[in-house]
Amino acid sequence: MSALNFIINNILTQAAVIIGLIACLGLVLQKKSVGTVLSGTMKTMLGFLVLSAGSTVIQGSLAFFGDIFNKAFGLRGLVASIEGINGQAMNQLGLGKEIAITLAGIFVVNIILARVTKFKYIFLTGQALLWEATLCMVFAYYVGLRGIPLILAGSVVGGLFATLMPAFAQPIVRRITGSDDIALGHFCTIGYMFTALIAKFTGDESKSSEDIKLPKSMEFLQDTYLSVMVVMIPFYLISAAFAGPAACAKYAGDTNYMVYAFLQSLQFVVGLYVLMSGVRMLLAEIVPAFQGISMKLVPNSKPALDCPVLFPYAPNSVILGFIFTTIGSIIGMFLTPVFGLPMILPGVMSNFFAGGTAGIFANQVGGRRGVMIGCIAHGIFIMILPALLSPMLGQIGFVNMTCTDVDTVVTGFFFMLIKSVAGIF
Repeated sequence: MSALNFIINNILTQAAVIIGLIACLGLVLQKKSVGTVLSGTMKTMLGFLVLSAGSTVIQGSLAFFGDIFNKAFGLRGLVASIEGINGQAMNQLGLGKEIAITLAGIFVVNIILARVTKFKYIFLTGQALLWEATLCMVFAYYVGLRGIPLILAGSVVGGLFATLMPAFAQPIVRRITGSDDIALGHFCTIGYMFTALIAKFTGDESKSSEDIKLPKSMEFLQDTYLSVMVVMIPFYLISAAFAGPAACAKYAGDTNYMVYAFLQSLQFVVGLYVLMSGVRMLLAEIVPAFQGISMKLVPNSKPALDCPVLFPYAPNSVILGFIFTTIGSIIGMFLTPVFGLPMILPGVMSNFFAGGTAGIFANQVGGRRGVMIGCIAHGIFIMILPALLSPMLGQIGFVNMTCTDVDTVVTGFFFMLIKSVAGIF
């Protein structure tokens, strides 16, 4: 019994260890060498720990920003950050073990559904699966599930989304890539299809964004972290200036409050950099372990890959999509209080990756005008949906936070529907 307690309390409660064991199992089943198994397992664990460290840094920076934003403008500004929610879910709710197991469960359900249905898509974007596992756990936890039912519910719902979302986007992805070899594995698909719908009715696909040249002065936007800084530094500085030195004093101490706000904006970017470094390290090891198994188990399947796989097909649309999604999200930020919803602060990382991909979708069906109109609508859309879900997250304890990726927001609505139908209210 003491050995069992040791395993439960010191191994199964450690998310990094669980992730490492998943990678180890995948490599062993592929009959890799002992050295490869050990290397892959340890690098997977290290990547997960680096990811967690990045989430913690982001969470600290956003806590400062959310506080001074509220004091500056007297508004309830919620930060749209899946990364922050991931850190809080693991560190404060203690769901690290459940998230790790559910990550594996989602993948297993995805493989089963791909095997027995006509939707032959294997979702291989590891960080997206991690975010979906996180949100499934958070929402299922809100519904009242605990233990094994919590994990099973998260695995099934997450597996459904991982299977159906690539199928939903594939008709347009096929047009973008000119083939049916790959699919899109990114949990912003509903937003992309919404953008494409708007672009189709408002744009002109004969006038592509790829036919124009961006000026040299805007080439810096191709660097993800510089583009994030360009948006976040003004947000932090303007909020600090309106909040004043007294509101920032408990954070800044002896440091000038404007200097401190500037450094915190950079700290946000540092957190993103650390987090993405951890994600890359994690994916480099765990995806091959999953991929080898999945391709053996599901013949004729298509890999659903992360959204940057589409960026080379329409690079101008990526930049324009980011810009106009950001414009739309700022509009949406001020629209939400008009409808009696909390104000949502734009998620800059989402605006770049999701906005850029939305730009590709919009350009494919609506050209440059479709990108402008569709992506502004996309920015508003991805502000309103998180605002509708934020009261539920607030009850759990996610203060000044909400989700970003639209599909994960819909996951929350799905769990709320289940709760309502089951008569738990």
